[in-house]
Amino acid sequence: MKIFLDTANFEEIKQAVEWGIIDGITTNPSLLKKEAGKDLKEIICAITDLVKGPVSVEVNGTKAEEMIKEAKQYFAWDPKHIVIKVPMCEEGLKAIHRLKTAKIA
Repeated sequence: MKIFLDTANFEEIKQAVEWGIIDGITTNPSLLKKEAGKDLKEIICAITDLVKGPVSVEVNGTKAEEMIKEAKQYFAWDPKHIVIKVPMCEEGLKAIHRLKTAKIA
């Protein structure tokens, strides 16, 4: 069994890491917005530094090109740990195909 914590709150993640029970983190735009006043890259990189497992980051764009641009940016922050989440819609499917070809997870 693998346990993924669904949050972007660093203190919650830190506590779960201390307990030794977390395999990865899932985030989404609404969870990241709750961490007001912090830079998105700062939040994500702090999480990937702490959790040495998959950290999912969801794109916000509504068009495939926007999603691809965001995905490339996020993935570049930590290619070993960041997993890109893309909405399941027509534009998302277009983006997924191009991201897979570019070997962006």
